[in-house]
Amino acid sequence: MAEPPMSPNLSLTAQAWRFVVTGGLSAIVDFGLYVLFLRLGLHVNLAKTLSFIAGTTTAYLINRRWTFQAPPSRTRFIAVVALYAVTYGVQIGINYLFYSMWDDKPWRVPVAFVIAQGTATVINFVVQRAVIFRLR
Repeated sequence: MAEPPMSPNLSLTAQAWRFVVTGGLSAIVDFGLYVLFLRLGLHVNLAKTLSFIAGTTTAYLINRRWTFQAPPSRTRFIAVVALYAVTYGVQIGINYLFYSMWDDKPWRVPVAFVIAQGTATVINFVVQRAVIFRLR
């Protein structure tokens, strides 16, 4: 079934707002699974990897359709996968750095997560808006 035609592109402000809302929802998916996997005894990097995949898949699906109002595209999907591979490396590295640095602190999991997620979010928005979703 073909998707309905997309409406004209939104302003930077509207896209940024929608990206933040989508990111919040995706972060809930990511963080919720991350904490669950840690409690199940998975290694921190495996837990973060699995939760990252779930969170970024959620983000891509919503952002493509709602934030950037773009039709499906194999090229765009491959570009997003490549971008997420880069931001995965950034996120896993930053998360592990701060997680390890604050060994016995009860707040280390959420703080390391937020720092890593925030960094990846900025990278993702800039690249998706400026490059990936400009592809037609």
